[in-house]
Amino acid sequence: MTFTQKDLTQIANKGMTVTAVEEQINNFKTGFPFANIQKAATIGDGILQISEAEQKKYVDLYNETSKALDVYKFVPASGAASRMFKQLFAFMENYKGTAQEEEAFLADKSSKSMYAFFNEIKDFAFYNDLKAVLVTSGENIETLLENKDYTTILKALLTEAGLNYGNLPKGLLKFHAYDKSNRTPLEEHLVEGANYCKGDDGKVYLHFTVSPSHREKFLELIDEVKADYEKAFDCKFIITLSEQHSATDTIAVNMDNTPFRKGDESILFRPGGHGALLQNVNDLKADLVFVKNIDNVVPDRIKAPTYQYKQVLGGVLLSYQSRIFDFLKGLEGIETASADTIKTIETFFTSEICFAFPTEYNGLSDTEKTKYLFTKLNRPIKVCGMVKNEGEPGGGPFWTLNSDGTTSLQIIESAQIDTKNEVQSEIMQNSSHFNPVDLACGLRNYKGEDFDLLKFRDPNTGFIAYKSSDGKELKAQELPGLWNGAMADWNTLFVEVPIITFNPVKVVQDLLRDQHQG
Repeated sequence: MTFTQKDLTQIANKGMTVTAVEEQINNFKTGFPFANIQKAATIGDGILQISEAEQKKYVDLYNETSKALDVYKFVPASGAASRMFKQLFAFMENYKGTAQEEEAFLADKSSKSMYAFFNEIKDFAFYNDLKAVLVTSGENIETLLENKDYTTILKALLTEAGLNYGNLPKGLLKFHAYDKSNRTPLEEHLVEGANYCKGDDGKVYLHFTVSPSHREKFLELIDEVKADYEKAFDCKFIITLSEQHSATDTIAVNMDNTPFRKGDESILFRPGGHGALLQNVNDLKADLVFVKNIDNVVPDRIKAPTYQYKQVLGGVLLSYQSRIFDFLKGLEGIETASADTIKTIETFFTSEICFAFPTEYNGLSDTEKTKYLFTKLNRPIKVCGMVKNEGEPGGGPFWTLNSDGTTSLQIIESAQIDTKNEVQSEIMQNSSHFNPVDLACGLRNYKGEDFDLLKFRDPNTGFIAYKSSDGKELKAQELPGLWNGAMADWNTLFVEVPIITFNPVKVVQDLLRDQHQG
């Protein structure tokens, strides 16, 4: 691939290398291999089901141990809420108020219908703000509803002329109503953090990834509410923000795999998806990091299970991590471990970490096995919450054959599975659980040193998507996902968590669910 001097300057300014860009272009040419799933992870076969007695043990362990650790709550929050309001935008642009439209509007009584939105509009936490912004423009929301002037209401909600919800990130929208004030997801995450991330010094560390265009609004809201929540929870919030690094962008190409160029002949680069956030996690320098999406929050009245199971996940991680650290300290400086030690570690991997060794492992000498086991033990560790699949979208837990010949637990997205392959498709259909993005991650080794997380990715787990720009088709590339390919070479455990801990808001009408009402 030959790049112009202008291209080379653009690539350098993004902090990228020509080699990396060429590798991305080659990925478009060769494609990414499908995942090779062996079987679905299920209760007792890859997914731990924690009894009540064990829950208490893990919660106590977490609370006793975590206070002295650097614990962070990491929240991807850069996504705009535009998809939440996709149906509303279409309605606003097309609704004419004809008799036929009104008849269809009233007939659709489904929970996510436009009828539900307007009929229950007073139940949204943003209702009073919407009402107020309409008053400033001389409108009365009740009169508008009575006159079926739905377009004016939606313009006040979605556009810059009003609340501008259609262009803001989810983290800044009013989600939940309370007696004294209504909360955004950002505020709900502050409350969560205060309840399971507070250290002995009273500090609570939270990190939000945001888009550059929304950074100032996040800072404004934090400045506005931080002191009140610190007083309410007797803590000190240490809140940091970051953006996806420009160097993690990926090149877009035409359908013939040549660089896609914009009108000024510069190359189009696009954000590399949530997998790009691995660098942001890597920058935290923490012992333990909880990862949870910005929109998966609930009101205080049903937060208790979330607190409980976050501590369970943290306790499971610390328990297994402690055992791994003991193994590593025992192997350190030893060229050849005893046969009993090797057997004990092998059993730990196969029966508890759900890790199967590659075929060639059996042919290794004890010295080679000792080195191999040390390497596999000395990796980051993650404990992932899994909920029973009740129809919600999300990556699934599978036993997966990896490129190095090992078989381990992986979170696999449906796009990574060759559904035309009957065997692979059947395994996918047998999946009983899915990943709600509920992770506890251990980022330091047995010496207390930070892992370089970028060394534990599987670069072959990216994804190619078909998009368009300025009316022209293009191919875009996403990096290995944050909780799957980007963490593919981690020691991994799956733990069942209750469905009440998973309450995402994909469309605005989801806020009318009981779980999001006060």
